[in-house]
Amino acid sequence: MALLNILQFPDPRLKLVAAPIDTFDQEITELAKNMLETLYEAQGVGLAAIQVNVQKRLIVIDITETQKAPLVLINPKLLAQEGKVESDEGCLSFPGVYAKVRRSKTVEIEFYDLLGKKHVLPCEDLLAICVQHEMDHLNGITFYDHLSPLKQTLLRKKLDKLRRKAL
Repeated sequence: MALLNILQFPDPRLKLVAAPIDTFDQEITELAKNMLETLYEAQGVGLAAIQVNVQKRLIVIDITETQKAPLVLINPKLLAQEGKVESDEGCLSFPGVYAKVRRSKTVEIEFYDLLGKKHVLPCEDLLAICVQHEMDHLNGITFYDHLSPLKQTLLRKKLDKLRRKAL
């Protein structure tokens, strides 16, 4: 397995829209494994292929602290959503910054696994938020796009400050 490079905002490739996957082969399995390794190394809970510069509709998620329950979602589709919740979100493409984002409290999604088998999954709480966040990435949307212009400006300033500090 190999660690992948995570694109950082404002990289324009984060705005690309991912293409559906129609072949469930070793290449996709290897990509999912590498994405999971990258996710765990970065101590995140979700990663979309777009974030590692692969324009395919693939997401990996693991919301457990033990990193023992990985989910691989291929071609995920939102089937239903209910309620609203606002929570602090972070993103591996925006290291070190968080912002309050409003999302559906519960969702139901359809997706395919690595063998091409279709599943339906009800999601709530952190899993629902994570799924929505990562599905946005597949459509070229980041959590930044959910913020008001003022909050976008503040987030950019904070990112710039963190980047200068890291130099």
